[in-house]
Amino acid sequence: MPLLAVVYFSISGTTEQLAHAVARGAAGMTEIALCRINGDDIVSGRFQNETFLETIDRAGAVAFGSPTYMGGPAAQFKAFADASSDRWSQQRWANKVAAGFTTGACASGDQLHTLSYFSILAAQHGMLWCGLDIPGGEDPSGRNRLGSQLGLATHLIDGALPQSDLSTAEYLGQRLARMADRNS
Repeated sequence: MPLLAVVYFSISGTTEQLAHAVARGAAGMTEIALCRINGDDIVSGRFQNETFLETIDRAGAVAFGSPTYMGGPAAQFKAFADASSDRWSQQRWANKVAAGFTTGACASGDQLHTLSYFSILAAQHGMLWCGLDIPGGEDPSGRNRLGSQLGLATHLIDGALPQSDLSTAEYLGQRLARMADRNS
């Protein structure tokens, strides 16, 4: 059974809710490693957690998650991405399936830029990108309500994640698990 590494940073708990929903969606189809980026992992501005990186080395699929801050991923996620450069030079993550999820303060809060960042990070590593195949506004249960095909983009409504966004995250986890299984 392939391993899905859900790599994320969360400060308020919203992105963590999405990470857990991705994991729920993949449950039973893959092994799951929830890899939360913590402040203790960053020393003098540099991400330093070799065990964390080795988990991703073993994974067949990776989901990247971060809130969108000031038009891009959080600095803590970027520190992790920068630390992956040794793996990049060796293409150790090549051919893994990757996807992304993000949340922002507004419905059009530049989340697309964060998802684009994730897809470029994946491309640099030689990973295979997995977007959403749910046409926005077309799903009877309201999944992919913001219509982002590149990955899951969401925002809070009345201080909470809508159930439709959590369902979209679960679906993304299922899709990643299916693709990782095909790719193994």
